[in-house]
Parts: sequence; structure tokens; C-alpha cells
Amino acid sequence: MFSDFPVALLAGGMATRLRPITEKIPKLLVEVAGEPFFSHQLRLLKKNGLTKIVLCVGYLGEMIVEQYGDGAKWGVQIEYAFDGPKLLGTGGALIRALPKLGDAFYVLYGDSYLPIDYRAVGDFFQRSGQLGLMTVYENHGRYDTSNVEFAGGEIKVYDKKNRTPAMRHIDYGLGVFRAAAFDGFPRDAVVDLAAVQMQLCARRQLAGYEMKQRFYEIGSHEGLNELDALLRAGRL
Repeated sequence: MFSDFPVALLAGGMATRLRPITEKIPKLLVEVAGEPFFSHQLRLLKKNGLTKIVLCVGYLGEMIVEQYGDGAKWGVQIEYAFDGPKLLGTGGALIRALPKLGDAFYVLYGDSYLPIDYRAVGDFFQRSGQLGLMTVYENHGRYDTSNVEFAGGEIKVYDKKNRTPAMRHIDYGLGVFRAAAFDGFPRDAVVDLAAVQMQLCARRQLAGYEMKQRFYEIGSHEGLNELDALLRAGRL
């Protein structure tokens, strides 16, 4: 069942684009519409039946533990996986968290706000029989640089560095993976999740699920201000 999948939330980065706000607090605690961003994410996940959350944390992660604890007062279960003395990157953080994640799990970026049907994504992943899934959005360079060639319901190419004219879609910010997707990658080392996704794509083991609703994020001051206004106005 999709609802048995835990959600790995990637929240270990330095959030340099949000400075000076994030000089003293981690990104998850940045205020959006009167409360920490993580509160909005938790509410959204719980609404979708996702109540097992593993936070991959690093920079100032102790502040999140202090404020949210085990998640009981939110009606969810929160566990924490700390990077350790050095940041391990998005893939390395997930690899370190694998013992807490089990065989299959969602991966959500710590600055993404995605008011979508998570059940539909999880069900599609299970039917695909593949090791990974990437949600994509037909972006045409509007919200960030497009990095995915998606055609005929398949991800043909994913590359964040070498762009092609056929890239009209972008990684939407939600993925689903089997633990086996990370086989062969080093433990306790810096690994970018994009490298894992590119390898899966090359092996035709990366399912693609196209989203029609745009994504929202607080990774930049512009994104933060926009989401703050939308939530305050009750439009999301």
C-alpha cells in the first residue's frame, strides 16, 4: 500500500539562497504564512495519509528535533537521519537513512510544497515495477531550467548539467524509490540524487509521472514570498 511508504524529506542543506534568513535557522523552520514551513508540509502529508516521515537533516537539524520531536502531537511519526560531520549530498543522505526507510519510500525535497494526490503517484510507481519514479512538469523554462526529456509517457533523458532543446519538463520535486535503486553507490560518501536518477534512467528503471499542477517552493526568496501570499490568501 502506498500509505505504508515512509516519506524521506531532504532537509540537510545549507539553504544559502535564503540567507540571511537561514543563517540562524534551518530552511524547514523558515516562517511561511505565520508558522514554520515544516508545519505546512506535515499538514499536507497527513492529509494524504502519509504519516511516517524520515527527516534527512544536517545543518541546524537539532533545532527541528527540538521543535517537532517524534511528531506525536501532529499525529505523525518522525524519525531523523543526520548526515554526520560532513554533508553527504541528497543521495548520500538517503543512503544513510535507508535502514529507517525500508524497501520503498517517497522522497520529497525540504523546500517543496506540492498540493497533489500522493496516492496516485505511489500507486503508479507500484504498477510500474521499476526501481525509481520521477514526477515531472511541463515547465518550458518558466519556473526553473528544464532538465527532462519526457515523451510517450517515458523519461528519455534527465540531466541537470547538459541541457538539450528537447528538454521541456523539469523534475517536480517528488520521487519514489526502491532501496535497491541505491545499490552500488558508496556509503557515508557524497552522492547526488541526480546521479542515482541518471543511472536509473540509463537502465530504463526510472518511471515518469507527469503532473499538471505547478509546484511551489521556498528555495528562493521569490518562491518564499509567493507561497506565503498564496497560503495567507487561502488559495492553496
